[in-house]
Amino acid sequence: MNIFADIRALVTDALNALTEDGTLPAGLSFDNVTVEPPRDPAHGDMATNAAMVLAKPAGMKPRDIAVALADRLGGDTRIETAEVAGPGFLNLRLSGDVWRGVIGAVLQQGDGYGRSDMGQGHKVNVEYVSANPTGPLHVGHTRGAVFGDALASLLAYCGNDVTREYYINDGGAQVDVLARSVYLRYLEALGRAVEFPDGTYPGEYLIEVGETLAKEVGDRYVDQPEAVWLEQLRDYATDKMMDLIRADLAALGVEMDVFFSEKSLYGTGKIEAAIDFLRGRGLIYRGVLEPPKGKTPEDWEPREQTLFKSTDHGDDVDRPIMKSDGGWTYFAPDIAYHYDKITRGFDELIDVFGADHGGYVKRMKAAVSALSEGRVPLDIKLTQLVKLWKNGEPFKMSKRAGNFVTLRDVVEQVGPDVTRFVMLTRKNDAPLDFDFDKVLEQSRDNPVFYVQYAHARVMSVLRKAELAGIAGDDATLAAADLSSVGHEAELAVARKLAEWPRLVEIAARSHEPHRVAFYLYELAGEFHALWNRGNELPGLRFLQEDDTATSHAKMALARAVSVVISAGLGILGVTPAQEMR
Repeated sequence: MNIFADIRALVTDALNALTEDGTLPAGLSFDNVTVEPPRDPAHGDMATNAAMVLAKPAGMKPRDIAVALADRLGGDTRIETAEVAGPGFLNLRLSGDVWRGVIGAVLQQGDGYGRSDMGQGHKVNVEYVSANPTGPLHVGHTRGAVFGDALASLLAYCGNDVTREYYINDGGAQVDVLARSVYLRYLEALGRAVEFPDGTYPGEYLIEVGETLAKEVGDRYVDQPEAVWLEQLRDYATDKMMDLIRADLAALGVEMDVFFSEKSLYGTGKIEAAIDFLRGRGLIYRGVLEPPKGKTPEDWEPREQTLFKSTDHGDDVDRPIMKSDGGWTYFAPDIAYHYDKITRGFDELIDVFGADHGGYVKRMKAAVSALSEGRVPLDIKLTQLVKLWKNGEPFKMSKRAGNFVTLRDVVEQVGPDVTRFVMLTRKNDAPLDFDFDKVLEQSRDNPVFYVQYAHARVMSVLRKAELAGIAGDDATLAAADLSSVGHEAELAVARKLAEWPRLVEIAARSHEPHRVAFYLYELAGEFHALWNRGNELPGLRFLQEDDTATSHAKMALARAVSVVISAGLGILGVTPAQEMR
């Protein structure tokens, strides 16, 4: 049930009727007609822009269309009032039966309420985290992991066939550095004195890796040149780091469907195949680039390079794909990786990158556009930085990591549920302050507590009902007579519940899972307001002494709230609280 879609259909039917009786000219498109909540709730329950968007193509005044439409809509029992406002907006108030019907729909559909088939099985690949396998995940990766995972869940909730993917950056020079760092820890485990040169990884997380290696191979690599051990230690260290990263993700409740190795692109012909595909479409050429911004011809040496003509697909400048020594640039394997995704049959690609990848967006979009010949869209979401605070001061770096705060540091401080919810309390491209004290605070200012408290309150009502011998199962509540639910505070909760299906589709369409967190906070606010009114007005309390029928009606409203909160938290990857301690 989507009441906004239902009322839009009612508006469209009324417009068709106005066309048939000659009030509106034939041939008008109603595609841009919307029905949505008004900016000011005092104006009504819903507002439609129909008259405003149809006035020009119809050659009519907006108010004339709005008045005619209001007359048509006024005859429907769902519409209590239809009022023309301003130059031609139409504000609608719906009958109480409509809102009571929402409560029944939530309970009848259960966790299916709000689910959508909008995606129609659309195959979507969401790539996120994709951290270099050189150490534990840090707090920046944490935000990307939470965002990507919630987005994947949101898209699946709306009927898409979603694949969660991690791209292992194990083909670059940083993995050689990792191997050398592990080698030093290996020597250390065998009693050798070592120093970590600049550029190596001195974090304590490699101590255990070095010790394990020493137990497995003994002194086999001691005093041996790099040529003997580098390749083996690359693979060994990468595997150990990916085990660590998988464990970090599991601590956050993140499970990937696919781990794709960059290394698998080399020596397999995959990079060459992707470049040949582009070459076959006239997009690879030898040329000389202009000096980068800020460079002058005097300090820039122009040289002929092998370039991808990315400007044909919206980029600012063509991009090199091959170095002067004949090796591939870092962009070439990324082209090949996305070509592999396209050949796997995905209808849409989403990449979640850190804030430092902003300059990479246009070139990657251009590559995917060229590789798919415009068929497969790529959306790149950038997650901005997270600032950590504790006791009013910046949170210190992790000794174990060496130079950053790890995902484990955060999860061990506050738990995975709090971590995930807080990471979604801001839009992904806005900076986020994560205060360890505030996120555990029991107040309205802490959205995690506020939403969880609402769910826990409903659970407490159901437990009390059971103790009082009042049935509180979903089937009983779904069949309840809801006529006693009519106070404005109760209907305000029902109206907010009605927004859930629409909100889910908007969030999925815009790839913005933070909207779910915002909505849950607003729903919790309406529920807490009703609860507090019950302290003043006994008739609003969820359990009515010696009146089982009314208790069932009011419990149905409360239970509907918990159903939607549970569904929303499920998308965010958060477990609903059964009680607050």
